[in-house]
Amino acid sequence: MKSIITLPTTSAALKFDGEPSDAELAAVELEMPLILAEVELLDAQIKTLDRPAAKLDERRIRRVRNRVVAARRDLTNRVGALRAGGAA
Repeated sequence: MKSIITLPTTSAALKFDGEPSDAELAAVELEMPLILAEVELLDAQIKTLDRPAAKLDERRIRRVRNRVVAARRDLTNRVGALRAGGAA
C-alpha cells in the first residue's frame, strides 16, 4: 500500500522547536488577569460542590464573577486599543 502523506523538503513547520514564540507569550501575558480571575471563580465554585451554598459562598461567587466580567472588559478594551493602534 502506498503512503498518501508527502513531506515537503523545505517547510516552516519543520522549524518548530517546541517552544512558544514571543508573540504567543505576549498574548498569554495579556490574557493573564482574565485567566487568574477565571481560576478564582472555578475555585469558588468547587468549594460549594460538596455542600449547599451559604450566603457567604453566594456573595463570594458573585464577587468573583464580577471580577471575571471586569477582566474580560479590560482585555477587550486593551485588544481593541492595540488593534486600532491608539492609546486607551
